[in-house]
Order: sequence, then structure tokens, then C-alpha cells
Amino acid sequence: MIRFKKQTKQTHKTLAASRKKCSNNIKISSVKAASIRALKLELSSRSQGELFEQVNKRNYYFIKKSVRKILRAVKKYIQYSKKKETEIDLLLCFCCELKKMSPSMEENTALNNIYKHQIEAIKKTIYSLHEDLQFDYEIELNKIIE
Repeated sequence: MIRFKKQTKQTHKTLAASRKKCSNNIKISSVKAASIRALKLELSSRSQGELFEQVNKRNYYFIKKSVRKILRAVKKYIQYSKKKETEIDLLLCFCCELKKMSPSMEENTALNNIYKHQIEAIKKTIYSLHEDLQFDYEIELNKIIE
């Protein structure tokens, strides 16, 4: 229960920070959009309190555990949003940060499999979208894969 309260406080802090740092002309009208933007900021390497910097990098076992914990949080936000575009955005951000991580994920089979499964999930979701969106997201996906 204490951990949940602590996580809720951290999420509220990140939401407030994302509202301040938001440089887009689009106004955030719902709490869902703000929470998704906050999660993107947490995942990205530009914000403070990043999830991927908090990963225990002593050995690959702890890295894998931390990455799965981050992925669970991402999946939870995806489930709340119920939008395919949000799912793709968050998973693309997750895969990009996983690929940038300092001990290379390509050296470990488990981390590599997590990455491959998320890429496959992105591809499945992309094919369920409109053709214009498919084209845009496929370009972003190819940038990450290469």
C-alpha cells in the first residue's frame, strides 16, 4: 500500500512536470493524455527521474527484471488509453530506450527477445490502423530497427 502511494505521488509529480515542459501548441484536455505524456517523459532520456536510468545494471538478471517492470507500467498505460496510436507511441518509445541502454541488450538473449516481441506487437498494431497512419508509423519503426 505504501509503495502504491509513493508511485501515485511520483506520477502526479511527473504529470505536473510534463504540463510545464510541454512545448506543443496542443492543449491537454484529459488526464489520460497527460499521464501518457508523463510516461513518455519518464521513458525518454531527457527528463529527470527516468525509468531507464533507475535500472539496476549490476548484471543482466537485474536489468531484465527492471525492464520487465517498466514494460508492465507501459502496458498498464496502454490498457487505460484504449487507443492504438498511444499503444504504438509508447511501445516505440520503450523499444528506442531499450536499444539505447548502456549495457547492450543484444548481448543478452532474454532482453533481445523482449525487444523482438515488442517490435512484433508494434507491427501487429500498425496493420490495424488507417493506411496513412500505417505509413507514418512504419517509417518510425524502421528508424528504430536500423
